[in-house]
Amino acid sequence: MNLILEIEFLTGVCRAARGVGDVEPDWPPQPDRVFSALVSAWDARGQIPEERDALEWLERQPPPVICASSYSARTAPDVFVPPNDLKASTAKKTYIKVLPERRPRQPRRFPVARPDDPKLELIWPKAPDAGVVDALNAIAGCVGYVGHSASLARCQFAAADTENSGRSPASASRRVYPGRLRELEVAYMARPGRPIIQPGMSVPQDASTAFESPAEWLVLEVVNDNMGEVPDIRASAIICRLLRQALMAGYRRSGKGNAIPEMISGHNADGTPTKIPHVAVVPMAFVGFSHADANVLGFALVPPRGESLLHIEGLRNAFETVAAYRPDKQRRVLSLQGSSLPTPLKLSPVQERGGKRSLLPDPYMKAAKRWASVTPIVLERHLKRGNDTEVRELVTLACKNAGLPQPELERIQAGKHSAIVGAPPARPLSGAPPWTRWKLPRSLESRQLVHAVIDFGKEVRGPVLLGAGRFTGLGLCRGLDD
Repeated sequence: MNLILEIEFLTGVCRAARGVGDVEPDWPPQPDRVFSALVSAWDARGQIPEERDALEWLERQPPPVICASSYSARTAPDVFVPPNDLKASTAKKTYIKVLPERRPRQPRRFPVARPDDPKLELIWPKAPDAGVVDALNAIAGCVGYVGHSASLARCQFAAADTENSGRSPASASRRVYPGRLRELEVAYMARPGRPIIQPGMSVPQDASTAFESPAEWLVLEVVNDNMGEVPDIRASAIICRLLRQALMAGYRRSGKGNAIPEMISGHNADGTPTKIPHVAVVPMAFVGFSHADANVLGFALVPPRGESLLHIEGLRNAFETVAAYRPDKQRRVLSLQGSSLPTPLKLSPVQERGGKRSLLPDPYMKAAKRWASVTPIVLERHLKRGNDTEVRELVTLACKNAGLPQPELERIQAGKHSAIVGAPPARPLSGAPPWTRWKLPRSLESRQLVHAVIDFGKEVRGPVLLGAGRFTGLGLCRGLDD
């Protein structure tokens, strides 16, 4: 017996975007979007305890199979609308801009999917007892829309065996998980008028496809008022170490200093380096585009292949301990401080996936045959022969140690300059000032740095992090378009 949720879009269209700024409609709607609609209806019904229990049961279930028809995207022009929120200002001349007719207008797009069949089904493998189904149905009966408020919908749960409806089954890409209901409540309490709802986590892949599938990154964007205070990308390894130390401090401050996971610290309990893959910290810089200048716009926590940051014990609590909520910015802000930073560096989780393109992990996560280094690769040992062949051999060794296929030597190009537009050279030009040298952790200061272009001969999915400094932002590679 399965649990089936049937959703019918009453106007024949679904108005929903995959992300802020995206032009493609979200079809079929993902489980986290549907769950948010159910939570909203539950709140409108008065937050009945029995119905909350039913929602908590639902969030503990594995991702459902989505059966939906194909669709066509309805074209829509840009619409210029006044923003809902304006930044506070003490200048009297700006007061009049609060009036709706005086607000500056911004372009917006409202993607719309026109499905061949306005009905779709979400199917969970196991149905609960009748009481839970009744509670879920009571909530579903009060759901007025899914997605945009103009996407009028009818929802109904049923416990039944699945039948061939003629709709194509597909796996969900975003999921609901234990604690999601609480996340939505916190987001609403923090900003009742316009809560910021982050998408649910990606559906984890099974072990057989873990190597081929990307995991979620936690991208932290710089929120300093003066962007000139952000260190140069050549100092990113030092900043990445500070960020890791801040997370470890979060464990200690929350009373779990003796239980910091190896995946975070990179060390065993006795202080020796761990042999298991652990979380890397990498810079997110303006590179790979015309006129790129390698300005650092943020940093990201990158889980090992096949792992999820969500599953690292205590990580979320540790981050929230050191990143206090700032009501003035309506977000959590982590302030990094250290001798290498003249002023504190303020970082906050990216709130809009459709924001700055340089903060998107996509170019580092996609599948590509050819990869090029953005930050230079730290060779894993000192050179003995000092020739180009030896350098390429060490790049091959770096691929092996990172768990990647070993490319043939003739498919590797190594040198001083990067193939990625805007990325600084591995070694400074003759006569260049000292700050143009890459700053390395003390244990790596004597190692040689190189940039490389690597052709694996077959598609390899990112992230591709190479060399002895790959856990502190060095050896970060980006896929090249063919």
